[in-house]
Amino acid sequence: MLRGRAFKFGDSISTDHIIPGRYAHLRSNLPELAKHVLEDADPSFVSKVKKGDFIVAGSNFGLGSSREHAPLVIKMAGVSAILARSVARIFFRNAINLGLPVLICDTDHIDDGDELEVDLAEGTVKDLTNGRELTFGRIPEVMLRILDEGGLISYIQKHGDFKL
Repeated sequence: MLRGRAFKFGDSISTDHIIPGRYAHLRSNLPELAKHVLEDADPSFVSKVKKGDFIVAGSNFGLGSSREHAPLVIKMAGVSAILARSVARIFFRNAINLGLPVLICDTDHIDDGDELEVDLAEGTVKDLTNGRELTFGRIPEVMLRILDEGGLISYIQKHGDFKL
């Protein structure tokens, strides 16, 4: 069970919004790069986000170049999951591989600051602020196992190859 506050963003948040290109030189210093997560979309995001909080977005989250660092620094900033109406395919796969859940659901009725509770196994989001409950469909078992281990590399190091 995950619990935290919602940080609401709109549609088409690109990997360049997540990690602005002007900070590309920090790719070898991920803790420093994480201090600039989403600063072009919300300059105060990093100073407000707490461990366990959620990014809630509209359509096409994570579009753009395949920057594996984008989901990684989101996770390093403390975000426990991303909820969005839709997500770029490569961003989705990178996030899962790095142990960051990405949940596809109707985010229209979640407001900035709402307190959310997410059950990954059941596929539900409870908005504790407004009382609404959403579903995002069940995450395949293999993806749940990858997320439980903190990402694909950790999973393989612990279990070897996939056991489906």
